[in-house]
Amino acid sequence: MSNIFTHRSKCRVAVIGAGIGGLTAAALLAHRGYSVLVLDQALVPGGCASTFKRQGFIFDVGATQVAGLEPGGIHHRIFSELSIDLPEATPCDPACAVYLPGETTPINVWRDPNKWKEERQRQFPGSEPFWQMMAVLFEASWQFQARDPVLPPRNVWDLWQLTQAVRPSTLITVPYTLFTVGDALRFYKLDNNHRLRTFLDLQLKLYSQVNAEETALLYAATALRVSQLPQGLFHLQGSMQVLSDGLVESLIRDGGKLLMRHTVEQINVENNKATALVIRNQKTGEISTELVDHVIANVTVQNLVQLLGEKTPSGYKNRVEKLPPASSAFVVYLGVDISAIPLNCPPHLQFLYDINKPISENNSLFVSVSHPGDGRAPEGKATIIASSFVDPAPWWETENYQQLKHKYTQQAIAHLSQHFYLKPETIIYQEAATPRTFAHYTGRHRGIVGGIGQRIATFGPFGFANRTPIKHLWLVGDSTHPGEGTAGVSYSALTVVRQIEAQTPH
Repeated sequence: MSNIFTHRSKCRVAVIGAGIGGLTAAALLAHRGYSVLVLDQALVPGGCASTFKRQGFIFDVGATQVAGLEPGGIHHRIFSELSIDLPEATPCDPACAVYLPGETTPINVWRDPNKWKEERQRQFPGSEPFWQMMAVLFEASWQFQARDPVLPPRNVWDLWQLTQAVRPSTLITVPYTLFTVGDALRFYKLDNNHRLRTFLDLQLKLYSQVNAEETALLYAATALRVSQLPQGLFHLQGSMQVLSDGLVESLIRDGGKLLMRHTVEQINVENNKATALVIRNQKTGEISTELVDHVIANVTVQNLVQLLGEKTPSGYKNRVEKLPPASSAFVVYLGVDISAIPLNCPPHLQFLYDINKPISENNSLFVSVSHPGDGRAPEGKATIIASSFVDPAPWWETENYQQLKHKYTQQAIAHLSQHFYLKPETIIYQEAATPRTFAHYTGRHRGIVGGIGQRIATFGPFGFANRTPIKHLWLVGDSTHPGEGTAGVSYSALTVVRQIEAQTPH
C-alpha cells in the first residue's frame, strides 16, 4: 500500500482522468475540504480540451469552443465558487457558419436571437413553427437544468433533488420525452425539407453524436439554442488549456494533488464498494495500491467496465456492450500564413461536401480558425483545425495505417482548399490525429470522442447515472447527463460533488 494522499485524516477522493469533468469535480471537492488525488496517464491535463504546441503554433486537441461562461452559466458558477478568474474569451458570432453542398453562402448561426430568427426564416421558409416549439422546450429545459436536477436518479436523495428542480413549467416537456427531432419534423410536415434536415444533421452530429432522426428532441432543443443570447458560445484567449489551468491552480491551492503520467490499472472492489486503485507510475514502472473512500471516474463507460474487470455488475456490463458503436474523429491541424484565411472568416465553420454520402468518413468538416491576437499563432500566421467524424474500427483493423492517415489528410486539405488558400507556400506546419492518436493521448477506449450519442435510450432520464451500481464509485464526463462539451461534463462533475457531500460530509 502507498500513501500519496495529502491528508490521510480527511475523506479521500481519487479522480481518474484530468479532463475538464475530472478536474472540475476535484477542484470543487478540494475547495470544500476533501483530500483529493487526481491521476492521469497523459503528459498534460485537460483531456480532449487540452492543447499542444508546434513551431510557434498552439493547437486545441479537440474542443475548440466553450459554453457556460455567461453570468449564471456553469463555468461562471464554478469559477466563482472557486474564487478564480474566468478565462478571457470573446463571443462566437456567428457561432458557426454552415455550408451545405454546392452552396457558397453559409447559414450563419447568429448570437442575436432576432438575427438568427431572420436568418433561419430566410434559409428555411415555413419552418418557424418548428423553431418556436424548440424555443419553448429550451426555456423549460434550461430553467430545469439550472436548478441542478440529478438525472437519472438512483436513490431517494437523487429523486428528491430531481423533484425539487421540477416546476409547473417543466411539465410542458414531459409529452416530448420520447420524441426525436425526426418525429418533430414529421409533425410539422418538414421531413421532406432536405436543406433543413441536412443543416440539423450537421449541427446535431456535433452536439449529440447522432443525426436528427436519432437525436432526442429535448436534448436537441438545448443544443440548437445554447449559442444565442443570453447564453452563447465563446472562443478562449490563448487556448482551451486555460480552462484546465484555472482548475488545476484551484486544486493545488486548496491542497489537492495532481499526478500526470500515472495510469490507473484497476479499481478494487470489496463487498460491492470501491476501496482502492491499482496505479502504475509511467516514469518508474512502479505499481502501487492506494486506499480510497470514493472514486470518481472521468472516463468513458467502456473504460469503466475495463477498470472494474470481473467486478463489473453483469447488467451494467451488458448495457455497455449493447451500446451502438460510438464515433471517433480524424483531425487535421494546420499552421498557415495569414494569407490563407479569407477576409472576415468566422472562428467556426462547418462543411458538407456530398449530399449523397454520410456525414462521417471525411464527407464533412468542422473547422476552427484562429484570429489575430488570440494567442494561437505568431503574428502574420494562423491555425486551422478541421475535424471529421469517423468510425474507429477501420483505424484499428487496417494493415496500412500510415497510408490511410495520409489519404484522409490529403482529402481533408483538398476539401479545405475550396474555402481557404492552401498551397505549399501557405502551409507552414501540418499534423493529423486519428482514433489511434486519441486513444494514445487521452486513454479513451478505441479513441472514441463526444460521448455515447444522445438517443432516446441514452439521454437524460434514460442515460448512465453518475451514481454507478458500485458503492462510492462515481462516473463523470460525456457518457453521463447532460452529455458532451466542457459545460456538459462540468454539470456532471457538480452533480457528483453534491452527491458525495450529501453521502459523506468531509
